[in-house]
Amino acid sequence: MEPSSRGFYRLVAIVDRLLGPGGCPWDQAQTHESLKQTLVEESYEVLAAIDHGSQETLREELGDLLLQPVMHAQMEKRDGGWDIDDVADAISDKLVRRHPHVFGDTEAHTADEVLKNWDRIKMEEKGVIDSSILGDVPIGMASLLRAHVVSRRAARAGFEWPGVEAVFEKLREEERELKEAIASGDTAAIESEIGDLLFTVVNIARWVDVEPEDALRKMVNRFVARFRAMEARAAKPLDALSPEEWDVLWNASKAEEQGSTAP
Repeated sequence: MEPSSRGFYRLVAIVDRLLGPGGCPWDQAQTHESLKQTLVEESYEVLAAIDHGSQETLREELGDLLLQPVMHAQMEKRDGGWDIDDVADAISDKLVRRHPHVFGDTEAHTADEVLKNWDRIKMEEKGVIDSSILGDVPIGMASLLRAHVVSRRAARAGFEWPGVEAVFEKLREEERELKEAIASGDTAAIESEIGDLLFTVVNIARWVDVEPEDALRKMVNRFVARFRAMEARAAKPLDALSPEEWDVLWNASKAEEQGSTAP
């Protein structure tokens, strides 16, 4: 296919050219392993573009991310294996199989019913009806994201609190246990209790339909912006500031931020 063609297959043709004879030495030297970190970085840049709200930036970053599966697929094609069409066909077949309420005669009227059907079909496909619903949650996921995925799946299987207030009660229980662990000086117990506390907070986020990974990322972004503003505003070295001076600077930076985002 000629690179002059438009859209997705123009990209595929360009990647084939880069990977083929007379192409780019850097691209030709890449492997699935060497591109792993790039895939992660490009994913986070897409998230940053969504948070920023710039449609132009989002379009650009989605393009950078789209390049990654095309590179992986076309490297396989170059080496005599599958290609991007095989990848697209596989996901298309999977979407049809796992949406029988759309492409078949199964009924599912709520998002919860759709997800339960998805889990059931997924385990049937793997030929292990009694396997754990948590079995394929990637261990390498960011821990906060993995906690949210595990919590969601367990809840879909029926392992759930009766209401959000019960989760807050669990939070208070975990807080007490953490304080006891800190008082004991047992490092392993402290680590364990902090994990329990964090996991409970993740469950609160799930109950109120907030993605904890997104919430924490945005909070850290706010903290960084406010801290940088404090650095710019401080009249003396930061380590020479008193707690009261830190508080004044923090409140001023917070007020400035809120003023800049007001409609």
